[in-house]
Amino acid sequence: MATLTKKRKAAEAKYDATKAYSVADASKVVKDITTTKFDASVDLAIRLGVDPRKANQMVRGTVSLPHGTGKTLRVLAIVTPDKEAEAKAAGADYVGLDEYIEKIKGGWTDVDVIITMPSVMGKVGALGRVLGPRGLMPNPKTGTVTMEVGKAVQDSKGGKIDFKVDKAGIIHAAVGKVSFDAAKLAENANELLQAVLKLKPSSAKGAYVRSVTMSSTMSPGIIIDTKSFN
Repeated sequence: MATLTKKRKAAEAKYDATKAYSVADASKVVKDITTTKFDASVDLAIRLGVDPRKANQMVRGTVSLPHGTGKTLRVLAIVTPDKEAEAKAAGADYVGLDEYIEKIKGGWTDVDVIITMPSVMGKVGALGRVLGPRGLMPNPKTGTVTMEVGKAVQDSKGGKIDFKVDKAGIIHAAVGKVSFDAAKLAENANELLQAVLKLKPSSAKGAYVRSVTMSSTMSPGIIIDTKSFN
């Protein structure tokens, strides 16, 4: 068994590992037990009672966190010339069409979000082998394939995140940074949890949300009482 460090022992002395906390209290505890010198991310791990192998039990969606993620996203808008000004005005970091198609074909993926238009998806779709494994492929379901390019850019810059249940039935998502006030972390976490609850598949049997854990980078996980937000 690995030996606990002094910092880990000190952190674990500040909370009860067997207790389930409310979202608000868990946010306070995570801030209190985080000792990293950098501004650590705060994440939720939501274990669902679904079978992701079944198409009718796939849980995937987007949510706009009221206080953002604390991370500045780099947004690429692959759009036709008539939409370039709209994308730039909304704050897109990179705007263009064929030149970025070629750059991506060459392996360039130095962005966090790619937004495009339905009429351009024919070209973007051919980049699946590069963009797919990196989670960068635009998708109408996540609002990144749209004619409302400016709004999509603003949403991405303002704290809109995508979430998707993985093969183990767990959703992992960042809800802010340790530097956030506990109240803001709690509001972001609750916004994500409510979005997940609304997406409960009708075919899912038994308990839908089986467990929720909040943690920061390298901190212990704090158990959240699922009854506190259901």
